[in-house]
Amino acid sequence: MPWKESGLMNERLKFVGRLLQGEKMAELCREFSISRKTGYKFWERYQKVGLYGLSDRTRRPYRYANQLPIQIEQEILRIKRDKPSWGAPKIREILARRYPDIHSPAISTVHCVLDRHGLVTRRKRRRFKAQGTPLVSTQTPNDLWCADFKGEFMLADRRYCYPLTITDFSSRYLLACEALDSTSTSGAFDVFERTFKEFGLPHAIRSDNGQPFASGNALFGMSRLSVWWLRLGISVERIKPGNPQENGRHERMHLTLKKEATKPAGQNLLQQQETFDAFIDQFNTQRPHQALDMKFPGELYKPSPKPYKGLLDLAYPFHDRTTTITHCGRICLHKIKIHFSQAFAGQEVGMTEVEDRVWLVSFMQYDLGYFDEQSKRFEPLPYPFAPKIV
Repeated sequence: MPWKESGLMNERLKFVGRLLQGEKMAELCREFSISRKTGYKFWERYQKVGLYGLSDRTRRPYRYANQLPIQIEQEILRIKRDKPSWGAPKIREILARRYPDIHSPAISTVHCVLDRHGLVTRRKRRRFKAQGTPLVSTQTPNDLWCADFKGEFMLADRRYCYPLTITDFSSRYLLACEALDSTSTSGAFDVFERTFKEFGLPHAIRSDNGQPFASGNALFGMSRLSVWWLRLGISVERIKPGNPQENGRHERMHLTLKKEATKPAGQNLLQQQETFDAFIDQFNTQRPHQALDMKFPGELYKPSPKPYKGLLDLAYPFHDRTTTITHCGRICLHKIKIHFSQAFAGQEVGMTEVEDRVWLVSFMQYDLGYFDEQSKRFEPLPYPFAPKIV
């Protein structure tokens, strides 16, 4: 046990005082619960500088081995004042030319000096702003599905239910209505995979811009779920933010669902799912729809001729190289790391060197954007996933 924190200096004074009275070092160290090394250290300090030696000393080093000389730092600031638009790479190059006999600091060191003196202008991060995509209108089943989470509601067991619903646009057939405990991506994956296995794949899916269908901070607003849709050959449609009427048919179904299947709410998720299953059967096979000339959705809908077979391997035979996006959303090339998007983590992309050290990045048949090895910044192209309007 070290010195008592309540009176550190008092303890050290008592320790030295008893040494001056002739007591043994080993016995005093055991009594004060310190090592003999510590005891001799403070005894030697007292003998050299007196009581001042018993106080704590700063642990700050006297010098830093890699600290930039003040003359070089002043020269960096002088060049920056003369050329305000120059950055760290140019300033370092000028230093190397003017003073070839002096080891030039790294570009990062020059940047730190400029930043420490407030001479770095930080760029505002450009964020993807959801604007919606062109929307198609079709009268053929499975050309377009609509998906959304109906507003959550509380069950009798005090837990919330988040219904995930999927409908066919043309026939209004209710493909799925699942009682989930959250809007997590994993839950949505399971629901869509079961639906794909039962009904096949659509040509496109329309959703809003919320999770898990989209991600406001990701490249093009994509999420892992929407990237999975693309891998399956499904086009992605998104309505404009704040315009639920663009998915009006689906929202109208939600109104019916709320009236007939949520009041009263179930005791738990399992009981609520039983209610949803009964509602699906009634909605598809027993309830006439005025918009369908009083027909049932089940009379118009047919499963998709495009079966679900899982993901096929990606190949880029006409690209210079193929790379896999890391789990942290980066492209690694020649020991260079370029931030890309976590939504594409684990996906393979094709890269083509269009100019010297300038690369075009493609995903499937879509060209996403460019990056150059010097700036290490990815610059996206305009939104590439808009469905084709026929």
